[in-house]
Amino acid sequence: MQQAVPGIDTFFRKVRCRHPEEKDTMLDKLEAIRDRWQTVENELSSPDAMADMKRFAQLNKEYKDLGVIVDQYKIYANIMSNIDANKEILATEKDEEFREMAKIELDELIAQRDEKEEEIRLMLIPKDPEDARPAIVEIRGGTGGDEAALFAGDLYRMYMRYCERMGWRTELVDYTEGTSGGYKEIVFNVNAEDAYGTLKYESGVHRVQRVPDTETQGRVHTSAASVVVLPEADEFDIDLKVSDIRKDLFCASGPGGQSVNTTYSAVRLTHIPTGIVAQCQDQKSQLKNYDKALQVLRSRIYEVELQKHLEVTSKKRKTMVSTGDRSAKVRTYNYPQGRVTEHRIGLTIYNLPNVMNGDLQEIMESLQFAENAEKLKEGTVA
Repeated sequence: MQQAVPGIDTFFRKVRCRHPEEKDTMLDKLEAIRDRWQTVENELSSPDAMADMKRFAQLNKEYKDLGVIVDQYKIYANIMSNIDANKEILATEKDEEFREMAKIELDELIAQRDEKEEEIRLMLIPKDPEDARPAIVEIRGGTGGDEAALFAGDLYRMYMRYCERMGWRTELVDYTEGTSGGYKEIVFNVNAEDAYGTLKYESGVHRVQRVPDTETQGRVHTSAASVVVLPEADEFDIDLKVSDIRKDLFCASGPGGQSVNTTYSAVRLTHIPTGIVAQCQDQKSQLKNYDKALQVLRSRIYEVELQKHLEVTSKKRKTMVSTGDRSAKVRTYNYPQGRVTEHRIGLTIYNLPNVMNGDLQEIMESLQFAENAEKLKEGTVA
């Protein structure tokens, strides 16, 4: 698996993790980032980079990511320059009124500096290169039979409404309906920048506690559904050989008009070397289904290598919101008590109806905050 931005992780590691005896200021670190940004800018205009589209795309991504920090560097550098100017006034100026004005401005500038430094420290927290990618979300009913399939359907609607709130575009890829409603399995794409970075913490086992419609004695049952979130891989990440893929065609099932069950438009792709399978039946066009299935297949193969990295990372952190263990119980939705419990960070929200209606922002932000706090605690950011 190729890193999205080769070299940038190593570079940031050097910037963030200086030797303890080196008293580098925030300005020193930002100047190093600015220098790297200028180097990448020069490389982007070189004939060699433009001749290699894969490298050009990686450099362009790095240039964009560094540019956000460089913009903050310019603001920070201006604040520091004004601080020095006011200190100079206090050291040399004899006029008391002028000195008082400089002192008031200096206090304001120091507060701005501290606030900007905290903002920049958060920006310097290492990000996975995959975070900026679109996402592929897979939901499968687990233990609980028909109730698990119904819960998988509820989770699907929850994510659809969350994506609507975020203004993200989604595409259905494949689904298998449950016998009493819901879905045994459903796969969809979230075509938005940073979708994977936001949704990746949803991977794991989601548990529901409620009274099923089929329960005659009012007993609360516990069912589960698993969620897997993959970063969408593109053709530059995975080199798939046509000779390694077996294509099978079959009739689509479910709603879709006259073409359903009459034409072989549904596509199933099998990657022979790994045995990984992907299929799509959402489109009436066989070609469109093939393209969607190929996209999922590519992402699943890419995710195999990514998963190894996530497992290593999650083992290093005791409190990190793990994205490496798909079997981990991550969240419980308790209907009788109207609560949602996020087990990884000990967060409980007594607002279940809103959560199931797509109001996930508090949970998403809390998970991100927990991971950032863990990284800061580790001393990842100097």
